[in-house]
Amino acid sequence: MSYIPAELVSRVSSCLIQAGFHVLGDADRGIPGLRVTEVSAGALVSWTASDGFTALSRDQAGRATSHDSMRVIVQAAVAGLLVQLGHTVTEMSDAGGLMVRTEAVFRRSSKGS
Repeated sequence: MSYIPAELVSRVSSCLIQAGFHVLGDADRGIPGLRVTEVSAGALVSWTASDGFTALSRDQAGRATSHDSMRVIVQAAVAGLLVQLGHTVTEMSDAGGLMVRTEAVFRRSSKGS
């Protein structure tokens, strides 16, 4: 199944909300958190840490990478959920987020195979 990007953004946002993630909307620009935006290839899922979290992670002696570690954890949780739901997800190193492609990949059922 294929989605147009706007439908995919809505579907991905809905899936994340149902799983318990707090997803920010268009009106929440500049606010840190999880965001799903439309791009030509599908939906970009990104996470922005708050200034307080970033400062705290910088202040922790010997834990200079805790901000990056948290980003990896958030991305792994989001990617795992979306892949389980049949979406094609790739990490976007330049955009700092996850790209959910418009084409869905369906899992093969283990029943009766």
